[in-house]
Amino acid sequence: MSAKDALDIAEQKNLDLVKIAPQATPPVCKIMDFSKYRFEQSKREKEARKNQHIVDIKEVRLSLNIDTHDFNTKLNNALKFIKHGDKVKVSIRFRGREMGHSEIGLENMKRFAEACSEVAVIEKPAKLEGRNMLMFLAPKPNK
Repeated sequence: MSAKDALDIAEQKNLDLVKIAPQATPPVCKIMDFSKYRFEQSKREKEARKNQHIVDIKEVRLSLNIDTHDFNTKLNNALKFIKHGDKVKVSIRFRGREMGHSEIGLENMKRFAEACSEVAVIEKPAKLEGRNMLMFLAPKPNK
């Protein structure tokens, strides 16, 4: 059908002639109410945005010689973040002579990861980067 005939039909029905595939030969067009189509599309996009969850990265900082109560407090905070659906960055900063005892920091990280193992998986294992040791934990995927 010619473009002029299609445009006449669209005007008779009080609708719009919309090109669906303009690069095709011949171009593909559709007769529809374009403003209604745009409104419904924006409504669908708004609904999709409302249902998505943005994953944040929360940080928990441990120290090399951390006591059990402090460790448990940090652990509870991390578990709360993970249950909320956020990723957790666990870090230890080595100061001064502590750099010589990075194995103690690694042991603390392993203990922390083991305590979180019920609700989290290790996304990036503990690694020493300069004066900081970093490890990333992510929530376990739902089955």
